[in-house]
Amino acid sequence: LRANIQGSFKMDPISDPEFWGACTKDFEFKKLLFGLAFFHAVIQERRLYGPLGWNIPYEFTESDMRISVMQLQMFLDEYPNEVPFKALLYLTGECNYGGRVTDDKDRRLIMTLLDDYYTPEVFQDTYTYFGEQYYSPAPMTHDEYLKFIASLPTDPPPGVFGFHDNATLTKDRNETYAMMNALLLTVGSAAGGSGVGPEEVVGNVASDILKRVPQPWDIGAVAEKWPIVYEES
Repeated sequence: LRANIQGSFKMDPISDPEFWGACTKDFEFKKLLFGLAFFHAVIQERRLYGPLGWNIPYEFTESDMRISVMQLQMFLDEYPNEVPFKALLYLTGECNYGGRVTDDKDRRLIMTLLDDYYTPEVFQDTYTYFGEQYYSPAPMTHDEYLKFIASLPTDPPPGVFGFHDNATLTKDRNETYAMMNALLLTVGSAAGGSGVGPEEVVGNVASDILKRVPQPWDIGAVAEKWPIVYEES
């Protein structure tokens, strides 16, 4: 998530100093711009969760982000007395990103997610996307934004993406399957000139992984130290 937001802030036109300071409504622009970058990262990272994230995995690209940023600045300049949230929500959610979405439930989801970032409440100091660390900071320089983004946690909780904590199990399982499939694809080349068979290669990798996995809990000892008290349930 953090790397994704950093990538958005380093791409054109956000990284262009002339574009960065050109909007006539600087406060609203930078608040909503950070929310847009956060939204872009969230919908891309949700793909890691498989069907929990999207019914169909979509390839959202930098082009979707780029056109949305330019439209954000344009509409804020054209409406000096208000922020046209309805127009921004429709263009960003239904057209730019939603144009790739073919499943009706996914289309409903993407608009629901965008509502958390394109909202008047984002201008309030107390508004957060999730927890206390994920929020749109007060407008500052481009370099200060990059420092703020770098301070975000490297491993965000599932709640940032709109999931229950247990959703991490699905993501971790998918990553494990992908790693094992990649290992199996390399078995043939690894055994090429070493004289080591496929079973031995996989066995060595599995043994190495097992050495680094924490030992299982001693259920009996845990139950004895922290017994279940049904009166507390």
